[in-house]
Amino acid sequence: MAFCTVMGMGIIMEIYVVQQGDTIDSVASKFDITAEKLIVDNGMQAYDDLVVGQTLVITYPNQTYNVKEGDTLEGIAEVFQVTILQLLRNNPHLAAREYLYIGETLVISFNNKNGRLLIDGYTYSFINDQVLRMTLPYLSNLLILNYRTTNNGGFIGSDKDVSVIQTALLYETASSFVITAYSDTGAIDTSVIQDILLNPKIQELAIENILQILRTKGYHSVSLAFQLISVENQKYYLDFLERIYIRLHAEGYPVFLTLNPGLYYDKDELTFQKLNYTEFSRLSDGILFLSYDWGSIQRPPTQFSIITTPQLLDYIIDQVPLEKIRIGLPTFGYDWRLPYVPGVSKANALNYESVIRLAKEMNAVINYDESILSAYFEYTDEDNLKHIVWFKDARSIDSSIQILKSYGISGIGIWNIMYYFHQLWLVINTQYEIEKGIDLKL
Repeated sequence: MAFCTVMGMGIIMEIYVVQQGDTIDSVASKFDITAEKLIVDNGMQAYDDLVVGQTLVITYPNQTYNVKEGDTLEGIAEVFQVTILQLLRNNPHLAAREYLYIGETLVISFNNKNGRLLIDGYTYSFINDQVLRMTLPYLSNLLILNYRTTNNGGFIGSDKDVSVIQTALLYETASSFVITAYSDTGAIDTSVIQDILLNPKIQELAIENILQILRTKGYHSVSLAFQLISVENQKYYLDFLERIYIRLHAEGYPVFLTLNPGLYYDKDELTFQKLNYTEFSRLSDGILFLSYDWGSIQRPPTQFSIITTPQLLDYIIDQVPLEKIRIGLPTFGYDWRLPYVPGVSKANALNYESVIRLAKEMNAVINYDESILSAYFEYTDEDNLKHIVWFKDARSIDSSIQILKSYGISGIGIWNIMYYFHQLWLVINTQYEIEKGIDLKL
């Protein structure tokens, strides 16, 4: 079973769903590609057994080149009149290498003409350098979590962000200073929120400290990740935002927001807060609507998202200009132990590779729910307790972006990029041109 994306008379890429009896060699043979290419493209361990229901992305480059003795990346880029950045984007494995290998095949270009995407990616400042370098070619803006806010409008952080900002520059990716109200334990500090929102003097101090960090560290913009906003208290956030927006724009810095739309279940019905996004949009240069995925969560065992909640998308589009909208793509899976007990049960986060590894270990069969664009499987652990795992795969990513494009939305956000998600970037890069954000300065 395969899902195809067609451009003109040619196929850009296919998403193949593993069937019983498939092997890496048989799938490679089916699509007339090498097993090595299938493994490298999808980030698999060589010749591991496949999981029934697992997705594999099959790519069809527009142009390739076999490396010859004496070739360099710069020389190849010059011959084909492309940028080195394009070569790194099309061949992410090169991020871990100093040299090219004679005889290896490089992808020069894909027929990625399905439109443009603007991509924000969250990271902590301690991200692995190789993961960062593999990911940056796909990012427009890098949102760096490095500071926590104090009650007096100060910011406590490290200098680890300096090298991340400098590396991002090499890949034409803009860096954004993220402001949150999380404490050093990872919990939301409500006292910080209250002290800042209710005290204009502290707000002015915070703004001056923000400008100092922007100037000294070389950030291109600021991203305010507002927490605990409600219909009742949003006026206080808007007042603070207006002060920041006016002051930072005067200094030439864009101001972006990350807002959690507050999706929740009310008597088994998925709903959300009706915030005044018109005003938040007026006082910002873009809004990323994103529900944070943490190490563990307490919510019913499913994987709903903004993209599969059309009433929320309609509400956002009605209030925010399309060019200012970015929608978060969930990238983490979660493992729930059953039966689910409201207020008690927790689900633990898993990245895609861990999900597939777990499915292999448990000899599970992966299924797919079209209504919420999510894959899932069930298993029984060593204590004879049942589990269900929900996660996003290549089908989820491809369908999600197509839905956003149908609305006219070309901005997405990734929480987070601390691991390299091969299928995510493969699906995006084979179909879409990626906007770079280095010219964000006003």
